[in-house]
Amino acid sequence: MLPTLALLLTCQLIGEVAARGLGLPIPGPVLGLALLLAALTVRPFIAQTLRPTVHVILAHLSLMFVPAGVGVIGNLDVLSEDWAALLVILVASTLLAMLAAVGTFLAVRRLTEGREP
Repeated sequence: MLPTLALLLTCQLIGEVAARGLGLPIPGPVLGLALLLAALTVRPFIAQTLRPTVHVILAHLSLMFVPAGVGVIGNLDVLSEDWAALLVILVASTLLAMLAAVGTFLAVRRLTEGREP
C-alpha cells in the first residue's frame, strides 16, 4: 500500500511543482493525474499494482467530504450574505457540467459508431 500511495502522491507533487513553477493555469493535481495517466499508458502493469490500494481509497471516499463540510460550516457568514449569487453559480455550473457531459457522450458515440467491440 505504501509504494502505491507514494506513487500517487509523487505524481501529485510533480504536478503541483510544475503548475506553480511554470505558472500554469491548470491545478497541480490535474497535471499529476495526467502524469499518472501517461505512466499507466506507457507501463500498463502499474495498474495491477495500484488496483488494491485504489479500491480501498474509493471505498472510503466519503471521508474526503468531511473537510469540505467543515469548510462550509466555517463560512456560514459568507453563505448568509451571498446565498443568491452562490445559488445562481451552482445552478449554472451544474447545467454547464451536464451539457458538457452530454456533448462528450454524443461526440464519443459519433466517433465509435459502427465499430465492433
